[in-house]
Amino acid sequence: MTRKATTMSFLPTWSSEIPYIRQELVRDRIQALHNEAEQQRLVLRLQRIRRARKQAERASLRLRNALTRMA
Repeated sequence: MTRKATTMSFLPTWSSEIPYIRQELVRDRIQALHNEAEQQRLVLRLQRIRRARKQAERASLRLRNALTRMA
């Protein structure tokens, strides 16, 4: 009977903590998703910058070649 009382007193405490544990897990997951999204935005921004630099370099080369032909 003592064993049953111990189990009964343990279960309500554990079951009352479960919603808080779930909420914490959900909050952690949401935060992780926000962090991942921010990292993806940063990666895309860097890719756009690299692409723009390459385009600027190509345009500069074309301009230089055109000026050389004119001279």
